[in-house]
Amino acid sequence: MADNKKALKQDRKRVSAEQPYEVSYFRKKHGLTVAQARDIIKKAGNNRDKANELAEQQKK
Repeated sequence: MADNKKALKQDRKRVSAEQPYEVSYFRKKHGLTVAQARDIIKKAGNNRDKANELAEQQKK
C-alpha cells in the first residue's frame, strides 16, 4: 500500500487510488474528475511520476 507513514521518503514516490485525500489532491492538481484520477493512478501502477505524466497527456 502506498500510505506507509513510517517510510515517508519512499512513500512520496507513490500515489494511492484507495486513499481519498490522495485522489482529491491529485484530481485538483490536474483538474480531473475523481473517476479520471483513479483511472490514471491505477494505470500508472501507483507511480506518482508516471501518474502526473499521464494526467498531463490527458489535458492535451
